[in-house]
Amino acid sequence: MTAQVTDTIAFMKMHGLGNDFVVLDARARPIAMTPELAQAIGDRHRGVGFDQLAVIEPSPDGADARLTFYNADGSTAGACGNATRCIARHLMDESGAPDVVLVTERGALTACDAGDGLTSVNMGPPQLDWRDIPLSHEVDTLALPIDGAPTATGMGNPHCTFFVDDAEAVDLEARGAAMEHHPLYPERTNVQFASLIGENHLRMRVWERGVGVTLASGSSSCATAVAAARRGLTGRAVTLDLDGGQIRIDWREDGVWMTGPTAHVFSGTFAPKWLEAVT
Repeated sequence: MTAQVTDTIAFMKMHGLGNDFVVLDARARPIAMTPELAQAIGDRHRGVGFDQLAVIEPSPDGADARLTFYNADGSTAGACGNATRCIARHLMDESGAPDVVLVTERGALTACDAGDGLTSVNMGPPQLDWRDIPLSHEVDTLALPIDGAPTATGMGNPHCTFFVDDAEAVDLEARGAAMEHHPLYPERTNVQFASLIGENHLRMRVWERGVGVTLASGSSSCATAVAAARRGLTGRAVTLDLDGGQIRIDWREDGVWMTGPTAHVFSGTFAPKWLEAVT
């Protein structure tokens, strides 16, 4: 039975390096999520607030769960690395298992306990062909015909990575907002600005499509690491300093592995009258 909007719905508030999420567990009872409801929950003044919302559902193909992601503007996201790590940690704590398999639009993603309170997830192979990212027409994805020659990468969602001398000096809100809607990206794009600050060590800041400036982004971290390795700036295993903290990315033969901390901040329920008012 699908939960009606007047029913009480439980949620969890989680974050990975300040990239924050509202997580709804619909394994026992389906939840009638809509873009409008997601947008209302994402309002940081009148709702709960989040960068992404994730719905956990049963997986029909033997995986531990299926995940669906929504951005703060109510649009859907094909991938969300930090939310995937947070939910993987929650499910591993729940079951006692050392690893889980989670199905997203990206496919089946394996996550595991990395020790020291860290969680790793394999975000799958990067998409490097212009059709898969996707871009509007054929171009060299290593150096796009855009001022600054950014690199395009797909990680289940599209990315545009600029390598700059000083990521701190970039007007992230202005440049990120402008690039999100660039005509080369028919589905809009996440935008990163990264600087090399040491051997296999990057400073990266991110603008997420449908959200804006965020403290961290897992898929953006993966895309930036892949782009840096393709351009010969780093090896395949790198550390990224984000606004919200540090994350490790390792581009292996079986996919791009991301390792970092997670936090389950609190749990709560939505008041039925509020749900009724916003739907």
